[in-house]
Amino acid sequence: MKGKLAIGIDLGGTNVKGVLIREDGELLQSLQMPMQDRLVGGKEPADHWKQVVRQMLADLEGGRRVEVVGLSAPGLPDKNNEKIVTMPGRLLGLEGLHWGDYLNKQRVTVLNDALSALMAECSFGVGKGMQNVIMLTLGTGVGGGIMIGGEVHQGHGQRAGHLGHMVIDSTEPPGITRTPGSLEDAIGNATLEARSRGKFKSTENLVKAYESGDQEAARVWLESVRKLAVGICSLCNVISPQVVILGGGIALAGEALFKPLAEFMELYEWRPQGLETVIKKAELNEFAGAIGVAAFAFKDSGDRS
Repeated sequence: MKGKLAIGIDLGGTNVKGVLIREDGELLQSLQMPMQDRLVGGKEPADHWKQVVRQMLADLEGGRRVEVVGLSAPGLPDKNNEKIVTMPGRLLGLEGLHWGDYLNKQRVTVLNDALSALMAECSFGVGKGMQNVIMLTLGTGVGGGIMIGGEVHQGHGQRAGHLGHMVIDSTEPPGITRTPGSLEDAIGNATLEARSRGKFKSTENLVKAYESGDQEAARVWLESVRKLAVGICSLCNVISPQVVILGGGIALAGEALFKPLAEFMELYEWRPQGLETVIKKAELNEFAGAIGVAAFAFKDSGDRS
């Protein structure tokens, strides 16, 4: 087998996903394991997900020589990308866990899950070969990531990339990061019921109603897309990316999203000398986080050598 090997493992909300890839991105193996089922003779549920990661690593290695290991997780990593130091309220035991020590590896490279998705698209997806990229993941909330000059931008304190918490409407109530009227509140699934006055509980149902001509659905959906366009235009003014990548469940709306979004971008985007920002749908699948952190681990190992 030619080419160096990497394992990437992604901690999701209900599942742990893992991949074994070559340095050129060839996917050799992928696995998915639920967090909630105990192992035989296993631990208490709060500790079980860590055991799943250990088991997945062993299964993906399978006796092969694996040069690098990466782990994608929600929260903020430390400055050395060795552990998550801030992730309150989820995955008890994640904060402060040194993954290299826990998995008996010289180094396990840890990266925020949204930045891992960005890294995947920039390494092997629609952002491949581009140096300045923004990614937004549209789902229950809104995640994001920024690449500048070919480098994932983590920023001071590793908190960069929380694009869903940018302010869209300062008159709205504060969100979880204390900023008011965020992009996440404007389009995330978590606030849809409130935005639609209780009529819609999922963006999928909202979009179906919009496509069938429902006027209330059109009002709610198009206002959400308009605010998304405003947010993207603001980011473009600050960062000037070559491409904006949209991922997550809401991006699966297809033309119902991308057509009105293009119309709002035409209305709001500053386009000096005709410069128009390209917007693309993410193309990698549910294993993007695992693929991206494996790619990041490859790069990390090169930077340290």
